[in-house]
Amino acid sequence: MKSITRASIKKIVSNGRNMMRNMMKERPGLADSSRQVRILDVAHAAGVSAATVSRALSEPDKVRPETRRRVMETVRRLNYTPNEHARALRAGTARMVLAAVPNLYAGAFFSAVVNAIDAELAANGYTMITGSLEGAEEKTRRLVDLVYARQIDGVIILANCSGPLEGRSVLRAGVPVVAVSAELDEPGHPTVLIDDEACAIAQTRHLLDLGHRRLLYVGGPRGHYNEIHRYRGFRHAVRAADLSSADTQRFEGDFTLASGVEAGRFFLSRRARPTGIVCASDEMAIGFLKTVTAAGVKAPRDVSVVGFDDIEFAGFCEPALTTIHQPRPVLGSTGARILLQRLNGNPATANPIVIKGELRVRGSTGPAPRSRNPLA
Repeated sequence: MKSITRASIKKIVSNGRNMMRNMMKERPGLADSSRQVRILDVAHAAGVSAATVSRALSEPDKVRPETRRRVMETVRRLNYTPNEHARALRAGTARMVLAAVPNLYAGAFFSAVVNAIDAELAANGYTMITGSLEGAEEKTRRLVDLVYARQIDGVIILANCSGPLEGRSVLRAGVPVVAVSAELDEPGHPTVLIDDEACAIAQTRHLLDLGHRRLLYVGGPRGHYNEIHRYRGFRHAVRAADLSSADTQRFEGDFTLASGVEAGRFFLSRRARPTGIVCASDEMAIGFLKTVTAAGVKAPRDVSVVGFDDIEFAGFCEPALTTIHQPRPVLGSTGARILLQRLNGNPATANPIVIKGELRVRGSTGPAPRSRNPLA
């Protein structure tokens, strides 16, 4: 038997490598399993430059349709996955946006807003992270540090949580900031708002038109942006109807179900109970209805209740809730589009973008009771 020398082993290995190279040339779709497919592999297989492949993936409108089709077919055949992190480093961006919510629960209202923000950002190649800029200082510090370290390209702030921390704030971090359903303390940042005052006027006038003259306003925390404008709308409608201060009462809640329950208990403790209830959120209205119904007070026979937001549960409680419909997906997607424009170098919008709400009448409101007011 012929002995195998070192030289013959080298020759066998070299022949194997040459055979593999020839197979790769004849079959461009056969990728080397020992490494990840690179953009240069796609370019070679498609017969274009690496720059053309990059444009076809990131700016397809700038590539001729036939070339783009050939590149995308090659991408699929080679199972090429772009390195988004490397692309972001080359572009000097993180492709990351922070959606700052009041808390990680954030209430039923914000779910549709945040989902719309996420969808708009994802369609434009950005990833969204959510976090609260209120509460634990260490958690807040980490989020603010991410913004200052430019690991976050932009911030969308919901409900007045700008997160000041020892003089450092996302508002002063030098990244684009957009507020949705909030008014920021520092000027120069675009805002997307619902017309709170006009909506509260519509709520109150609806009850007044039904003959209600004893009203209870169930609001959010005093000083909160939305609460300021909603209570202002309530007071405007009350004054226009010539109601006296004795005809109206105010209960301070915090927009949650729990505070609606407390408002219901407050209502039940009154000797001369109001017949019309204006709530600054649906959650408070639902909590209120559950509490008074359990005590034998029926809506709309004994009391009429109007909410604000038109969350999903508003149509499913019993009776279904009359409320102000906020186009929450529109609020979120509009805020995201404005942020994307700023990330692309466009100037900030000077004036707030105000989106109209709509009163939706359901079963929780009816004519004021004429001859009786149920007592506890």
